[in-house]
Amino acid sequence: MAFRNPQSVQLSAGVSVSEVDLTTVIPSTSTSIGAFAGPFSWGPVNEVVTISDETRLADRFGTPTSSNYEYWFSAANFLAYSNSLRIVRAANTISTLNATANGAGILIENNTDYELNHSTANTQNGPLTAKWAGDIGNSLKISICPTTAAFASNLTSTSAVTCNATSAGATTINVTGSATANLVVGDLISYDGGTSYVRVANLTATSIGIGSAVGTGGIVAGTAILRKWEYADNFGIAPGTSDYATSVGGLNDELHIIVIDEDGKFTGAANTVVEKWAFVSKASDAKSADGSSNYYKNVINDKSRYIWWTGHQPGGTNWGTAAAGLTFTQVNSNFTASLSAGADGTIGNADIIAGYNKFANPDSVDVGLFISGPGNQTTVTSMISLVESRADAVLFISPTKANAVDNAGDEVTDIVAYRDNLPSSSYVVMDSGWKYQYDKYNDVYRWVPLNGDIAGLCARTDLERDPWYSPGGFSRGQIRNSIKLSWNPTQSERDDLYVKGINPVVTFPGEGTVLFGDKTMLSKPSAFDRINVRRLFIALEKTISRASRSSLFEFNDQFTRAQFVSIVEPYLRDVQGRRGITDFRVVCDETNNTAEVIDRNEFRGDIYIKPARSINFIQLNFVAVRTGVSFEEIVGRF
Repeated sequence: MAFRNPQSVQLSAGVSVSEVDLTTVIPSTSTSIGAFAGPFSWGPVNEVVTISDETRLADRFGTPTSSNYEYWFSAANFLAYSNSLRIVRAANTISTLNATANGAGILIENNTDYELNHSTANTQNGPLTAKWAGDIGNSLKISICPTTAAFASNLTSTSAVTCNATSAGATTINVTGSATANLVVGDLISYDGGTSYVRVANLTATSIGIGSAVGTGGIVAGTAILRKWEYADNFGIAPGTSDYATSVGGLNDELHIIVIDEDGKFTGAANTVVEKWAFVSKASDAKSADGSSNYYKNVINDKSRYIWWTGHQPGGTNWGTAAAGLTFTQVNSNFTASLSAGADGTIGNADIIAGYNKFANPDSVDVGLFISGPGNQTTVTSMISLVESRADAVLFISPTKANAVDNAGDEVTDIVAYRDNLPSSSYVVMDSGWKYQYDKYNDVYRWVPLNGDIAGLCARTDLERDPWYSPGGFSRGQIRNSIKLSWNPTQSERDDLYVKGINPVVTFPGEGTVLFGDKTMLSKPSAFDRINVRRLFIALEKTISRASRSSLFEFNDQFTRAQFVSIVEPYLRDVQGRRGITDFRVVCDETNNTAEVIDRNEFRGDIYIKPARSINFIQLNFVAVRTGVSFEEIVGRF
């Protein structure tokens, strides 16, 4: 039996089988993914990165500092309620720099920037550069041991010197001719047969300076002085020739690399080894036993969290070529450098706005909840334009710290004035203040805006209920990790805020800190001035529009229109059953797909929705009734 295209012409007897897929359904879409841009101390710049929890936030973007904690905790607070936040590290691309071995600094923004602009050898920056930009990169020290001779060797003294453990200053050891040629500052030397070693503090062509003497007595001329790479004990065995190079006739391709947190900014303990790469290869085609690349450039770039490869060690003239029949250039001294010139840069409004603009295209970045952090009028106004343009996400904002924290007694007046300078939008939700919380990374308390929490409440509501439920109130509006609020609005103050579309956050004794409102910043009276209605329509529009793509390039006829209705109506019935809407109607027929519409190659589906409304006001009437009065006589009269 032949399986053919149903439109093909059969020239002889047979059975033709085809498939027509009419099982299209409404796809699931997310409205719970957060979006945030801000300055961080580590991590890729101007690249969207998905973070699932606070631990990964600290690991990828560094811990909070005194200059970025307001941004950092805005992101962390959202993750206290949700497990999906897309972050862009905003940076000044002129003053933000990666630390380098040569101390000149360079900006490598992200993986794409590295591959396009920095993945070929650049001897100016040194062989290894901090993975990401920032001052914290200056804490890194790198060291490369390229050969067996560089790993360990012997030197010989030419004159007797006195070494005394109690003598002040450095002790100088004289050596033969050019015996120090392969010695570098940091190498370890021993003149007592390897019982103890001291670190080389400085050297010349004929002498070695050490910071302090070990042992007493003198060194006889001609005595062998043992030397080894300062990190030799971390590897144990010197690099040599790999099995792969041996198999193709290559020689001396191995090297060791180590990365140290010299100042302790990453680990909290100075001189901690954070990474080491043993027996990696100088050969571009080198393979490990499991078949993966063992070329040291690839190993570093693919696996290191701290460094990029930016060039070969000076003298490695034929490194990075294929191993077959090749003896790799021997460099018999180690390369060691403390990285420097890394800088956080000065972040301005334009840099923050540029970070948020990475979320501008809804087709390439799927997010639903924008977090403004400690935004100001300039950045927030730009963010409002962004969410209005996307029309599939909600922006969460707070008043500035100056309005909510630093002016006790005038909060309502200043917060309302701040809100009045912002445009009206149903895609924006504003809260009333900041919260005081503990910073465990620096053992201090911090004031942090609440918008990360409010966005998090919406994400948690999606998880526990649906987007069309209100995130406010005692059931779903509990704020986490709050020591106290910057101010606790009274009933009359809440009234003044709420008429302006500002949602109060209130601490009730014994009941916690609660989001006590669910308005958007839409000024005109409308169903869309409520968070649950706005997010309901975002969910409906997002899912139905994606399902509608299956109708593109089909014929605008009764069959296609009926298929569209059969897809949409079951979905809306499901939303209705989950209390999102009270009623609906889908119209997609000749009444709205007229001949003129069809001739313009258009297709129209009209979807009428009656959204469910959240309760904002409760009136309880308690009526005292005389004993002899029938309830039927008075019910409904008050």
